[in-house]
Amino acid sequence: MLTTHGSRIAALAVYRPARLVANEELSRRTTVSPEWIESRTGIKTRHHADEQETIAAMATAAGEKAVVEADIDPAEVDLTIVASATRRVRMPGVAPEVASRIGLPNSGAYDLNAVCAGFTYSLAMASNAVRLGEARHALVIGAERTSEWIDPNDPDTFVIFGDGAGAAVVSRSDKAGIGPAVWGSDGARHEVLGIMEKDDGREYVTMNGPLVYKWSTATMPDVAHRACAAAGVALEDIAWFVPHQANNRIIRTLTDNLGLPRDRVVNDVVDTGNTSAASVPLALNRLKESGRATPGEKVLLLGFGAGLTYAGQVVDMP
Repeated sequence: MLTTHGSRIAALAVYRPARLVANEELSRRTTVSPEWIESRTGIKTRHHADEQETIAAMATAAGEKAVVEADIDPAEVDLTIVASATRRVRMPGVAPEVASRIGLPNSGAYDLNAVCAGFTYSLAMASNAVRLGEARHALVIGAERTSEWIDPNDPDTFVIFGDGAGAAVVSRSDKAGIGPAVWGSDGARHEVLGIMEKDDGREYVTMNGPLVYKWSTATMPDVAHRACAAAGVALEDIAWFVPHQANNRIIRTLTDNLGLPRDRVVNDVVDTGNTSAASVPLALNRLKESGRATPGEKVLLLGFGAGLTYAGQVVDMP
């Protein structure tokens, strides 16, 4: 018989590339104005990685800081999961390399591709491993280089995406600090958002923006309610809302549809852009660094995007 424990987020850390790209720079490389970009997406700046800031390098930087922040023995990190959808190398996975770079001698490691829902999926996997005693500590990282895959001739995608990495250490707890994941998918709509080959023979991110907006704002409120129910809390008990940072319009519509106060939603997309699997941990860490949240407060995480995939869960603020 398996003995289950509680799990919690013990530490958070991030890596944001040094290069900050403002709307003015992008407007010179595409067909739209800085004002159009901000009014359409709510984004003012985003980070773009340079050649040295690979997915492995960014994931390592974020993961290393998270392990230090958690103040644990690296030899006791038994699992490393890297969520990413923008790595060009198909084999091998990047997670073993990241675990080795950080110095985690006993860590199993694998990659997970649920695109923008990647971190929430990975957090659930890590939580389950810790709860079942399969890992003393687990390291979860969302890392993306979406800037490699955007087409300057497609302003709907070119101005949205950014790069970065966010990491969390999941550890055993006396109580449930990470609620059950409520997840699902709609593979019949897999062509709505993805990396596809265009007429010039190159692969770029392509997106049907109106359909993504309609699907996410119609579907995610129910997922949010079910995630709260699974965690045994009411939506009114949620202190903070950290959704995938798709764009400002989707975030605001979801917040309003859920009836949550706008001052309780994290809006990291303004400064960071859409970073796919990295967006939720980047936003959660932004909340922690702001000093506005109190440890133990209930936070609703909501990841959703290409696939189409989604996952929601309630966590305690670390």
